[in-house]
Amino acid sequence: MNKNSLVLYKNQPAVVTDRDGDKFIIRFCTQPATPGGKKAVYGEQKVREKDVIVLHEGPCSSLETVLSCNLQNLGNQLSETYELLLSDESTAESAVSLSDIAEYTLGDFKADESWALYSALCSDVRFQLSQEAFKNGILNFTLRSAEEIEALNKKQYEKEHEAEIRAAFISRVKARKLNLPDDAKFMGEVEAFALCKTDKSRVLAEAKIPQTIEAAHRLLIDTGIWDFTKNPYPTRFGFSFDSAKEQLGAMPEEERMTVPGLAYAIDSEHSADPDDAVAFDGEYLWVHIADPASSVEPDSKIDIAARDRGTTLYIPEGTSRMLCESCLEDYALGLKEDSRALSFRIKVDEESQIEECEVFKTCVKVKRLTYKYAEEHKDSPELKPLFEIARKNRARREKNGAITIQMPEVDISVDKETKKVTVEPEARLESNEMIAELMIMAGEGAARFAFKNQIPFMYISQEAPEFPDNLPDGWAGQFARIKCMRKRSVGITPAPHAGLGVSFYSQVTSPLRRYGDLISHEQLRAFIDGRRLIQKDDMLERVAAGDAASVAAKKASRQSDTHWKLVYLLQNPDLQFEAFCIDRRGNDALFLIPSLDMQATLRNCSDVKLNDRAELKVSKIDIPEQKVDFSRM
Repeated sequence: MNKNSLVLYKNQPAVVTDRDGDKFIIRFCTQPATPGGKKAVYGEQKVREKDVIVLHEGPCSSLETVLSCNLQNLGNQLSETYELLLSDESTAESAVSLSDIAEYTLGDFKADESWALYSALCSDVRFQLSQEAFKNGILNFTLRSAEEIEALNKKQYEKEHEAEIRAAFISRVKARKLNLPDDAKFMGEVEAFALCKTDKSRVLAEAKIPQTIEAAHRLLIDTGIWDFTKNPYPTRFGFSFDSAKEQLGAMPEEERMTVPGLAYAIDSEHSADPDDAVAFDGEYLWVHIADPASSVEPDSKIDIAARDRGTTLYIPEGTSRMLCESCLEDYALGLKEDSRALSFRIKVDEESQIEECEVFKTCVKVKRLTYKYAEEHKDSPELKPLFEIARKNRARREKNGAITIQMPEVDISVDKETKKVTVEPEARLESNEMIAELMIMAGEGAARFAFKNQIPFMYISQEAPEFPDNLPDGWAGQFARIKCMRKRSVGITPAPHAGLGVSFYSQVTSPLRRYGDLISHEQLRAFIDGRRLIQKDDMLERVAAGDAASVAAKKASRQSDTHWKLVYLLQNPDLQFEAFCIDRRGNDALFLIPSLDMQATLRNCSDVKLNDRAELKVSKIDIPEQKVDFSRM
């Protein structure tokens, strides 16, 4: 860099006028001349060599000459240079210096012309300044491909014609005829609104469409952005379709009681996360539960992430787990020869009343069985005692006022490739009821254990319902009972659970998939180990946060189920369904369709009585509104 060299200073031209030690004095324009006649203003500055980039070693005539240089026909010349460089393999894929481009374009590299050429190259879409070289003080350019040039030109055009492009797009939105895939980028905000990620949509406002998530959902389907099978409900409630990422790692080595004999993990044939196993040793009922709390500390990253999810989300298209997928191998029961568990040892009297419950960290051998197998072998020496304890406990609870409501349940599955939906009635075997009963006993035993030892704990309670004297029979009677049930309460104060017919109750049998169960395990393990317990106020706060997330997950799951049922009906428009009247509302009748676990309201049904049977067929389906109309055959 010499006197009268031309340099770039803050990406503007400057002339080196002198040197002062290790610094250079440069002259540059601080305010350009204006069309109104104001003259340009110039200034001087001392700079270090690294603060400038050499455009041309010089000498240049003057800064004014450089700024006023106007190269004639430069656009055409650059076109020829681009084609020439592109045709040569040595320059087509590699960087070309500013001086070489000047030689190709102008035949010479002159100081007074270097700024004009540099400016033209920077604004020419065919040439791209190499940023990496620029950082090192070198002015090199690369050639853009035809595809890159087309994309940049399109972007520039859209910028210059933004208003008319937008107006044309809104017209297509109103007509529900988009130009896809080009218009998809403009619909991103409508998707975000439909998924409850934003609270307003400019597109909807400009198209005079109501700003509701249902209207946005309908627009996305009508315009082909979404297929009608798209399930938005988990995302709307803040849930990911992916399982938790935080890794638990291998289960820590610690002292555990070895429980003799074999325990049975009885579940559906599709279950991938067995978290409970049961056994009877002749004196005690053992309920063994997966032990992720051995690795999850209160308020750790894993604990907080699980609290934010509240529960594992089960939806027809898959499972989004509260804890990471990889933890199942180490923590689920029956997947290895020896399973490590947190075990509830329960002693019961002749009527299955709990006399004693103790909690241990254990090592146990677990055998996995399906409900079907257990049903077929319920009189075997291993399983018969478990069925008998469950029957007696159910009788005890019913004697205490427990309320049993039997409503239909269905299993919904979705083929990931074809999106074809299958809806099948879920069989309820006595083996299902047996496991459910023993889990209730474990929850009752854990609650009694916590209360006895003054452990701050999560208790679940429910006030007794008030049933009318004239409850109908059949499905109508079951539905009437549901309407009378009180909402459950979750807190740290024990109270009776009238619906179950028990004085104390908590949930502790699913720590792999329910946060309330996980935090209860954390508390029980701390007590067993003699460590500091979570105090009442903190326990209440965590229980409330986990339960709120769990409630949201249940809503997401329920609405996902409804969504896929409607998709199933659209895929099978000719099906007819057996239905039963379960409620009367003036001249309207509410029907239950057992094979769908779905309810339907029919108008003007003055001739229908409770429990009357009817054949129904779909007449109209609205996916965004989650509504379906049926008519009687």
